[in-house]
Amino acid sequence: MGDNVVHLHKNTEDPSASGGPTVLTVVPDPATAPVVPLWVRSGRAVKTAVTHEHTKTAARVAARHSLYVVGGARIVGRRAWDGRTAARYERYMRTAEAAGNMELAAEWEERGQRYRDARHRRRMDLLHSPLDAAKGVAVGTGMGIGGLVALGVVMAIATKDVTAVVTPLMATIEFINLMITIVHVVWGPLISLGPFFALLALWAVGSKQHAAPQWALPAKVRNSEGEPITPSIVVKALRDLGVPALRNAIKEMGDAGASMLSPIVIAGCGIEVDVTLPSGVSTNEIQQRRRKLAENLARHEHEVFITIPTAARTVRLWVADSGALDEPIGPSPLVTDETMTADYTKGKAPWGQDLRGDAASISLYQRHLLITGLSNQGKTAALRALALWLALDRSVEFWMGDLKGVGDWAMFNGLATKLIQGPTDDHVIQVTEMAEDAVEEMNRRLQAPPGTQFPLLVVIVDEAQVAFMCPAVDEDKRPYGGSKAKSRYFTAVRKIHNQGRAVNVLMWQGTQDPTDQNLPKLVREGAHTRASLALGTESQARMALGDKAVDGGAAPNLLRPGLDKGTLVVASDGIAIPAGQASITVRTHFISTEDATAIADRAKALRDGVTTLHVIERGEDRDKLADIAAVVGDASRVLTQDVLKRLAALNADAYGKWSFIDLKRVLDGTGAEPYKSDGRMVIGRDRLARALANRDSQGSASTSG
Repeated sequence: MGDNVVHLHKNTEDPSASGGPTVLTVVPDPATAPVVPLWVRSGRAVKTAVTHEHTKTAARVAARHSLYVVGGARIVGRRAWDGRTAARYERYMRTAEAAGNMELAAEWEERGQRYRDARHRRRMDLLHSPLDAAKGVAVGTGMGIGGLVALGVVMAIATKDVTAVVTPLMATIEFINLMITIVHVVWGPLISLGPFFALLALWAVGSKQHAAPQWALPAKVRNSEGEPITPSIVVKALRDLGVPALRNAIKEMGDAGASMLSPIVIAGCGIEVDVTLPSGVSTNEIQQRRRKLAENLARHEHEVFITIPTAARTVRLWVADSGALDEPIGPSPLVTDETMTADYTKGKAPWGQDLRGDAASISLYQRHLLITGLSNQGKTAALRALALWLALDRSVEFWMGDLKGVGDWAMFNGLATKLIQGPTDDHVIQVTEMAEDAVEEMNRRLQAPPGTQFPLLVVIVDEAQVAFMCPAVDEDKRPYGGSKAKSRYFTAVRKIHNQGRAVNVLMWQGTQDPTDQNLPKLVREGAHTRASLALGTESQARMALGDKAVDGGAAPNLLRPGLDKGTLVVASDGIAIPAGQASITVRTHFISTEDATAIADRAKALRDGVTTLHVIERGEDRDKLADIAAVVGDASRVLTQDVLKRLAALNADAYGKWSFIDLKRVLDGTGAEPYKSDGRMVIGRDRLARALANRDSQGSASTSG
C-alpha cells in the first residue's frame, strides 16, 4: 500500500442550477508529485539560455567582430602579397584566358614580365646600396657640421664673441638629445598600444569588407536588404546561378571576377551593368535564370531586367532599387500642361517613363498600332492617352469603335467623326462597316493625283478581339469575324495595314489575352508599333511583340498582373530604344476619365465643331429632314458639300448618291433652304431647327383637329 492520498471534493452547488449531475474533482497531493531531478532542471535552464535569441545575437556579435580581425588580416596580407609579387598579373592573365580574350591575356603577361624585370633591377641595386648609403651619410654629416660651424663663425663675428662659433652645433646636439628623450618616454606606451592599433586597423578593413561568415553578419547584411549593388555582389550572384561553366570560370578568375563587368552606372531608379560572359556560357543561359539571378541580388524578379546589347557574349542587367518600381511616376504632361498642343508629323506623344526614370515619348507618324495584354491591366488607358495627345492636332480625324461600351471613350463624343460603343454583334457589324468605309477612303486617296497631301484619319478599335470572335454573317454568308480571308473585319484591317500609311489612314487596335483566334498572325504583324502589358505566357508575348523582341529580352509575361498596371513592353522604331535592344519597358502615365474629359474639351476648343455619328442606322424609310439636322449638329452653319458627305457616311444606301439637287429638293419650302455665306452655299442650324419645330407643330395640330 502506498501513502498517496486522494481527496474527494463534492460540488456543493445546486445541481438543478446548472442542469447537470454532481461533479467530483480529484486533486493530487502536492507532496506526492514526481520530483524532477536537479540535473534535468539544470539542463533545461542551460538549453533555454543557450538557445535564447539574445544569446544567439550576443554570440553572433562576438564572433563577427573577432572574425573581422581575421578577415582583415587576410585581406591586408593578400594586398601586401599582390604588391610585392607578380600574383596580380598572373590572376588577371588567367581571367583573360577564362574569358577567351587571348590578346588581353598576352598584354597582362607582358606587364607581368616588365614588373619582374623592374623588381630584379631594384634587388640588384640593393647590393650597392649599403656602400652608397654609408658614403651619403658621411658626406651629409660632414656638410652639416661644416654648415653649422660656418653659421657659428658668422654669429661670432656679429656678436664679437668667439664662443658663439659652437652655438649652432651645440643647439643641434641638444635638439637631438631632446628627440631621444621623447622617444624614450613614448616608446614603452607605443610598444604596448601598437598591437591594439594594429588589430583595430585590421578590424576596420574586415568590417568594411564584411569579412566574416554569412551566419555571423547582421540580419540586414545577411538578407542584403536595401544593399547597393556592387561588382562583388554581381559576380557572386552570377557565380551562384547554377551554370557550371560560368562558376568554374569565375573561380579561375579569383577576386578579379569583376573584370567581366562594365562600370556600374546609375540608371533612373536603379543601376545598369554589362556582363561579358566567359567562353562556353551563352546569353540565353542567363536569361532563363532571371528569377534566380534576381534573388541572388536580393531583388524581386520584376526588379531585374536582362537584355542583349550588340556586343557578343554580353548581357545587360538593369537592377531596380528595392521597391522603387512600386512607386507611382506622377501625372501626365497632358494633365499638368493645359497649353500643350500636338503635331502628328513631327511631334511625339508623352506616354510615361522608362525604367531609368527618363521621359518616354513616342512618334505616331504613319505607324499602325497594336496594344495587348491581360484584362484590367490598363490597355484602354494606354491607348486612350495616345489618342488624347493626337486629338490636340486639329487636323486629325478619328473614327472609333469601343466594343466594350462602358464609356471609356465617351469623351470623344463631339471630337470623333464616328463613335460606336457597345459589345453586341450589331456593334461589331457597325465597326466592320466603319473599317470598310476607311478602306474606301484609303482607295479614294490612293487614286488622287501624285503629291496630294491628306490629313490623318485614325481608325481606333478597342477590344478588337470581340470583332475577330464575332459569329455574325451577312446576307452573302460572309462572316464579320474570324481570321480567314473571307472575314470582313479581318480583310478590312489587312487592307489598311497594307496601304493605309501611304495616305495617312492608320489602324489602331487594342485587344486582350491574345491568341491566334482573337488576334490573327497577319493582323498583329501588320502593326508598326506593338506594345504589351502583363501576359500569361511566353507564347503570348511572342504573339504580342514578335520573336525578335522576345529573343532580345522582352518579357511582358514576367510582369505582375495587377501590380504592374500600365507597364508596357514596347517594340517600335517610333520610341527611343537603347542601342542593341529590341524593346523598351515603359511605365505609362495614368489619365483618369475626368482628366481625359478635360483634355478632350481642350481638343474640341481647337476645332470648328464635329458631329459625331454614334450608330449607322439601316432602313429605307428615313426622316430626311431630321437626318440633315443631325449631321449639321451644333455648328451654326455647314457647307452643303460637307452635309452631303456626312449624309453619305450616315447611310450610304440612302444618301450615297445624293447631289446638291436632291438636298435642295428636300429643303425647298421648309424655310431651311441652302443660302450663300461668304460666297459659298451653306445650310443653317437655326433654320433647320425652326423647320423641324414648324413641322412638328403642324403635325400636332392636324392630329388634334
